[in-house]
Amino acid sequence: MEKNLRTKKIPETDSIQELARFWDSHDLTNFEQELDEVHERIFARAKTQSLNVNLPPRDFQRVRRLAKSKGLNETRMVRDWILERLHESL
Repeated sequence: MEKNLRTKKIPETDSIQELARFWDSHDLTNFEQELDEVHERIFARAKTQSLNVNLPPRDFQRVRRLAKSKGLNETRMVRDWILERLHESL
């Protein structure tokens, strides 16, 4: 017999991990009566600024290939590299 993982209420928590575990095993349509429509932002995006980095085509292609091999886009990989170096220098 299949175990019923459904609880009667949505957990009241700020833990994203706990909510993710809950929704991985529950169907949103079973909780429609508990949902409220929200018109304002709940999560604010972190403020960031952009930085353009010009690379010679050969280096850019190397970055692109390396990022692809890691399953990342090149922007994300270079951002991670920069942040890693900044944190090492503190």
